[in-house]
Amino acid sequence: MATEQPNWATCVADLQQTAKAEGLSQNTIDTTLAQVKYVPRVIELDNKQPEFSQSFENYFTKRVTEWRVAQGRKLYQEHKQLLHKLAKEYGVPPQYLLAFWGLETNFGSYKGKMSVLDSLATLACDPRRSTYFTQELMQALKLKERYNFAESDMVGSWAGAMGHTQFMPSAYAKYAVDGDGDGKADLWNSTTDALTSAAHFLQNLGWKRNERWGREVSLPADFSYAHLGKAQAQPLTRWAELGITQTNGQPLSTPDMKAALYLPSGHTGPAFLAYDNFDVIMRWNRSTFYAIAVGHLADRINGGVALNVAPPKMPNLSRARVKELQQQLNAQGYDVGKPDGILGSKSVKGLQAYQKSQGLVADGYPDEATFKALKVN
Repeated sequence: MATEQPNWATCVADLQQTAKAEGLSQNTIDTTLAQVKYVPRVIELDNKQPEFSQSFENYFTKRVTEWRVAQGRKLYQEHKQLLHKLAKEYGVPPQYLLAFWGLETNFGSYKGKMSVLDSLATLACDPRRSTYFTQELMQALKLKERYNFAESDMVGSWAGAMGHTQFMPSAYAKYAVDGDGDGKADLWNSTTDALTSAAHFLQNLGWKRNERWGREVSLPADFSYAHLGKAQAQPLTRWAELGITQTNGQPLSTPDMKAALYLPSGHTGPAFLAYDNFDVIMRWNRSTFYAIAVGHLADRINGGVALNVAPPKMPNLSRARVKELQQQLNAQGYDVGKPDGILGSKSVKGLQAYQKSQGLVADGYPDEATFKALKVN
């Protein structure tokens, strides 16, 4: 494999001109951009489409662990004063900040080890998302110049996410806060800065004070599954009318709120009603699995119990198999859009309609009975 792409030198020269136009000093340009290295591994990781979509059980059980719950509770005691100060100022309760921290970097134990500048320059010189990563690279250079970060300290993920909370440079520039008052917002080395910045970021993403993320719920045996996902959110009073209860059998509390129903493992797994703060978590990371894991880990850190219905063990879904399922649905008149092997909302809706027509449980989840009915191996 080539260690450098053919137009690397030209691209780096262009990036230096961009940096100059962005107002970066010649010294910064000479000591950073002039020295950046092409990293083939970064392009490999960026282009790597997963062959399988992880099952919810596989994802969830690896992230919401007893160790993380215990560590979150321990760190709550350690940082209690700061966490309550942040809750008062930004409206984000301690357990959520701890849950984000736990999921992003295992509470700071793994922040990534790749050079942020090398990774971003490599991605900026790749045509796939050049504009985006060029902007992120410029922000990273401005942060280095502003705070005089050593390049050896600027390490992170292959995509350039940094520090305890894995902020991209643009988020770092906009939302990082100097929480400890040392004149520098340092998300690598200051836990106070990192937690303060996470609270500030979540507040700006729209976090609603005094509201939870959502909850696990119990569905009645004859539930129709007619309203799934964010697009089908219903008032809590309506969910109560449909027979949904708390997991202990008690009625739902029904303040004037809307909630969306999620079944990440289909009808045999846990069911969740998610509120507005769930959507805020999704603005941090666009994964439903991630948002449920953050919410539930936060609940556990705060003294909550494990899920009432454990996620069932299911095989990871191959993208090829899901693509074939989408092709079959389209062929039978259920428009799910261009087959891409990803179960988006349109695929779920089409799948539900097909399942209903076949007398299957219409939960929009491709279980073995659905694959068999569609003659997908």
